[in-house]
Amino acid sequence: MKNSWRQKIATLATVAISTIGAWNPSTAATFGQQEVTQNKFIAVAAPFGERSHQLLIIEQKSSQRPCWSESGSEPVIVEPLLLDFDFSGICGRSTDSNGYSIRREGIDLGIQYLLRVVKRNNELLLIGSNIKNRQEPEIILGRTNGLADGFLKIELEPEWRFTKRTLDGRTLGHIYLTFGDSAFTFVDIASDIYADEIQQAVKLGFIAGFKEDNTFRPEATLTREQLVSMVLEGLSQLPTANFTLPTQASGKPYPDVDASRWSAAKIQWARENNIVSGYEDGTFKPTKPVTRAELMAVQRRAAEFAQTIEGKQAVLVSDQPARNFSDIQSHWAASVITEMSSYCQVASPFNETGSAFLPNNQARRNYAAAATLRMLNCVNSEVSSSN
Repeated sequence: MKNSWRQKIATLATVAISTIGAWNPSTAATFGQQEVTQNKFIAVAAPFGERSHQLLIIEQKSSQRPCWSESGSEPVIVEPLLLDFDFSGICGRSTDSNGYSIRREGIDLGIQYLLRVVKRNNELLLIGSNIKNRQEPEIILGRTNGLADGFLKIELEPEWRFTKRTLDGRTLGHIYLTFGDSAFTFVDIASDIYADEIQQAVKLGFIAGFKEDNTFRPEATLTREQLVSMVLEGLSQLPTANFTLPTQASGKPYPDVDASRWSAAKIQWARENNIVSGYEDGTFKPTKPVTRAELMAVQRRAAEFAQTIEGKQAVLVSDQPARNFSDIQSHWAASVITEMSSYCQVASPFNETGSAFLPNNQARRNYAAAATLRMLNCVNSEVSSSN
């Protein structure tokens, strides 16, 4: 059994590739950080040598296949499933300081602190040691909460989290174990399942919070005109965007949308570019809450529009198997929802659990932000892979 553990960690170490290789310490101040979805990463105490452990970080990049499994508690046993298949594009793994480092209060500490896994008091601790000043106290970043054979999950200490290193606006593969620098912008999203994606969406600028009370109101509904504005603002952030959003409508885009309405110009532009359409009676109903099914219809049209400005056909390429939702079989948007579930999981189960999509439920701001972000990321990844 021990030999199999050694073989596994040796394999992981052998195939580990640094995203950016060696870097000049003088550039550390130029690195930024990008918030990430926390449950897509795991810190692991991996067996090394006879009695030692080292830090292994696994990233779930795609939902095509799970990269690890967990069992038990105190400690949680981890099985690195990524070794059982070709995990290219599905999983990421980092086994040394080329792939991960400490970031504290906005400062990259990669050249000052060494990350180690040590045994203390019947558990394993993930600690950071200052290699330039041995007198500095250690930093405790996480612990396994017990001992056992094999790969063990390291539970990060409160206020520590995973982020990604950025440089000149580009997100790199290097993973930060991050403390401080405000994990959440809004007071009401800390426990929201879409918190990380909300943060990223706000940072991109296609949706905002409410300044008067510093809230995002994640469970508030979204109107049809708000959806149009959000999606168009998102499309305008694409690297290939070759258009300028209008600020004034040339006339009434729909009988119930006056040209002077704040959303009229965007609704008109979206209609002209086949991103939205009205109802059978000719109206648009701008203040009507949008349903989750309608949200998916607009997301698909927006993604197709993004393909055309790249000079491609308006055809979306799936990056994962489609979900089999339990409640959409006879729904008018069944095919749209199914298609968007295979496109970077733009369509996902209600609150990301179970198999129900709830197509007729009103779309909430949290999921609308997450779905739009996923759509934009999918478009961006297609552009990057074609260049």
